[in-house]
Amino acid sequence: MTSKNAVNISLPNGPAAAALLAGGIGAAALGILTTLSEASANIANALRWSVAVGPLSGKVGAAVIIYLVSWAILHYAWRGKNVNFNQVATVTFILLAIGLLGTFPPVFELFAPE
Repeated sequence: MTSKNAVNISLPNGPAAAALLAGGIGAAALGILTTLSEASANIANALRWSVAVGPLSGKVGAAVIIYLVSWAILHYAWRGKNVNFNQVATVTFILLAIGLLGTFPPVFELFAPE
């Protein structure tokens, strides 16, 4: 049941798309950092922000920073705009797959020095 005076308001989807894509970027960053850390002792040492946690602290910390920065930039660029949400979702799912593969031990162990 709708009112005769109901107004159909369409909100821009840019901010939601920015949050979605930033999540994909952060996930891909975590996967790439995990693989790079396994491939290089120098990178693993650089990502060792906490001795108790090891390189995981830097991997997650850097991925969160990348996520927040990308979200802020995309939100600023897309605020008040409508974007092709299907295209953004497709790119996000590809980035999520990259992140998942990069954190999957059989994949990142392929890059470990012997």
